[in-house]
Amino acid sequence: MTYDTRLTPARPDLAAEHLRETIQADAYAPGRRMQVVRSFVDVKRAPADSAPTDTQALFGETLIVYEQKNGFCWGQLDRDRYVGYIDETALAEKSFKPNHRVRTRHTMVYPEPSIKAPPVEALPFGAEVNVVSASKDFSEIQGGGHIFSRHLAPTTRPLSDFVGLAEMFLHTPYLWGGKTDMGIDCSGLAQLALNAIGVPAPRDTDMMEAALGRPADIDDRMRGLRRGDLVFWRGHVAIMRDEHTIIHATAHSMTVMIEPLQTARDRIRSNNFSEITAVRRV
Repeated sequence: MTYDTRLTPARPDLAAEHLRETIQADAYAPGRRMQVVRSFVDVKRAPADSAPTDTQALFGETLIVYEQKNGFCWGQLDRDRYVGYIDETALAEKSFKPNHRVRTRHTMVYPEPSIKAPPVEALPFGAEVNVVSASKDFSEIQGGGHIFSRHLAPTTRPLSDFVGLAEMFLHTPYLWGGKTDMGIDCSGLAQLALNAIGVPAPRDTDMMEAALGRPADIDDRMRGLRRGDLVFWRGHVAIMRDEHTIIHATAHSMTVMIEPLQTARDRIRSNNFSEITAVRRV
């Protein structure tokens, strides 16, 4: 049986117990739920610091771990079902149920409700926390720490305007597999912004192109585009800001940038002969 290794917790030597009847492996594991307790952590393709980073998991995210060995946990993220290896020191047994998420590019966690206290942590956009008490200025989170209240939003109340959320990351460095304002890639940018408005989004561009929205009603000259349309090339995605310009994380400038769609289209065509493969309207 063939399967997508990015989304299937299976290797020749080990697979998830629920796959016993469908995928052959030397052994099977029931798995246990764990939680990310670091600001963010790389999800690696192999159990080595030098291995490529395929994505990142943010504070509060949960996953099912099927193996813990040599300093790495191998498992599957609950949010987007991605499979990979994570530094075991970034994980703990699940201890809290998130009820708020960070709505700003980054926010500080203070040991007390004072902006003059030295921060103990910084959490990125999309990180999830459990608020146990709140005032106008600060919210106390489970496990200790205080966050400026207006930097948080209830998980039950999606944000709006995912294009505007993506624009918060303008000039952020490009980073393959990145999902924070320390570094982000094209699909990470789209996924973060869509998740924040309550639209579950896969991690990689091919998955997004297959799963998100519907084909946009445009003509051969790209007329009819709207703000929020997703434009896909082979291995790349951009977000329309209006009918003419896009925002995307691109290795061309190694940043998140805004530019005319036609400029990006001509450059991508000339560099790797890739044409636009789809335009999806979410």
